[in-house]
Amino acid sequence: MHPALAVIFLTLFSGGGFGLMALTALVNDFQIDGGLNPLQTMIALIISMAFVSIGLLSSTAHLANPKNAWRAFTRWRTSWLAREGVFAVMYYPFAFLYLVWVFFTGGTHDAIGLILANLAAIIGLITIFCQGMIYAVLRTMRQWNTPLVPANFYAMGLAIGATWLAAIQQITTGQPDPALIGIAAALLVATGVLKGIYYFWISRPGGPTIRTATGFNRFSVRILDQGHTFGTFLTEEFGHRLPPAKAKSIKILMYLIAIILPLALLAIALWGQVAALAVLAALLVLTGFGVERWLFFIEAQHVVNLYHGRQQC
Repeated sequence: MHPALAVIFLTLFSGGGFGLMALTALVNDFQIDGGLNPLQTMIALIISMAFVSIGLLSSTAHLANPKNAWRAFTRWRTSWLAREGVFAVMYYPFAFLYLVWVFFTGGTHDAIGLILANLAAIIGLITIFCQGMIYAVLRTMRQWNTPLVPANFYAMGLAIGATWLAAIQQITTGQPDPALIGIAAALLVATGVLKGIYYFWISRPGGPTIRTATGFNRFSVRILDQGHTFGTFLTEEFGHRLPPAKAKSIKILMYLIAIILPLALLAIALWGQVAALAVLAALLVLTGFGVERWLFFIEAQHVVNLYHGRQQC
């Protein structure tokens, strides 16, 4: 499928923003290593809302007529896209009220603040689920039609949030927090494993073929005429394919940027107490998962390709 930058930015930044909010609420709920101080909490909230805003604003660039974006909210009963939009907008009041509360009271662990934080975190996690289900319910895309898609969305969003939270803590105090770095490292490893399972699953031959699509299962079937001599909307949007060797190389690069290097940098930041390395690790995670988002779209093969002489993998 055509990997539109607008949708890549939407899924990448909004997932990271919601993941950062969820980790902020979790750390303050259980006061992990004493919890976050007011400054750290406010910085995390501002970055979280900025990420979500970048994602939502970029998504409007994917629309043919952006001024009609409000219509996406009207089908929430049946559309996961509409539900994503509704919950994403609902996130802002609670996150903003928590930011205001911390700014004026300095209370990150009091009851009212934690209620606001947890409501924002829950709404954000629901939004990530809705975002993943937009793709997981599409039976026309075998690579997307799996519960592994929302699971990976959760893993990546939380991994981005954890690395940014560890960086925020270290850059504001000058001292690393072993617990936050440990959480970030564990989530990065879990994301790498889960993504590996997904890549193994989509690499297996499966899905419809031109034989099953036409019903001639006992015969050899081939396309004699595609019905057009030039590219069409379908071939432009759904006809993108990545050579297997190139895809493998990009996946290795993605693992290097998003998982291996950040883990090494976090370890050095912990033992060497170099805050800049924690920030670099957070930036690399965001960049690496941006590459993963590109792969997620370009590797998806729509069933319509069968009627253009392309066999599903």
